Amino acid sequence: MGFYNIGSLLFVILMVSSSCSETKECGKCVYQSKVAFFSSPSALSSGACGYGPLALGFEGGNVAAGVPSIYKKGAGCGACFRVKCKNSKLCSKEGTRVVVTDLNTSNQTDFVLSSNAFKAMANKGMGDTLLKQGLVNVDYRRVPCDYKNNLAVRVEEISKKPDYLAIKFLYQGGQTEIVGADVATVGDANWNYLSRNYGAVWGTDRVPKGALQLRLRVTQGFDGLELWQDKAVLPADWNIGVVYDTGIKVTQVAQDACYPC
Repeated sequence: MGFYNIGSLLFVILMVSSSCSETKECGKCVYQSKVAFFSSPSALSSGACGYGPLALGFEGGNVAAGVPSIYKKGAGCGACFRVKCKNSKLCSKEGTRVVVTDLNTSNQTDFVLSSNAFKAMANKGMGDTLLKQGLVNVDYRRVPCDYKNNLAVRVEEISKKPDYLAIKFLYQGGQTEIVGADVATVGDANWNYLSRNYGAVWGTDRVPKGALQLRLRVTQGFDGLELWQDKAVLPADWNIGVVYDTGIKVTQVAQDACYPC
């Protein structure tokens, strides 16, 4: 276990045992599937991750609904993928990066993209032609997210001070997944856990008093990371609908579990 102090952030790195070979690039697996698209942007802004209209600002509106193995009961919300169409006449070699904001229950495609994301796979001037295809073959892989913003939390409307607090995580960079969260009064070692309500929304009915600090457990595959901000993330007078900067910028890239690529 290693400890790193960087400014006001304390990072605790936890290594989890794995049968993976250290040289195997499990996090770079390329998968093959088909993708379709939503004709209406609002379909993805009301998605299962709970991002609401904020989703339309992620990656310039290049967002996607992923199947359960990608959505991961909400842990996959906010994950980024590079998706490339395999039709070389219509599509660019670079493809496009998309952010998961919804659950796709179709068994025909791994992703349903926003129309913006679907068109972004195309060669210049071929976006509308690609849309007419409706369904295309693609390669895709997990890639890091890159936000100018720090990790942020939004206090959700279901919160009810002082009895219940619900927060939504936004702008999680890197290539990791939030699997646990705790809250405590600043300077207090008595942490209360939050439970995942759905998607990117977490809540607790054990709301500490005063200004609040957060602690997160972020993991993917066989690498794990625990981090917290020892200064106030939520002020004592936190308000519903407000987005608060955690002061944490997540850039870590964790490996995928070693499934056959």
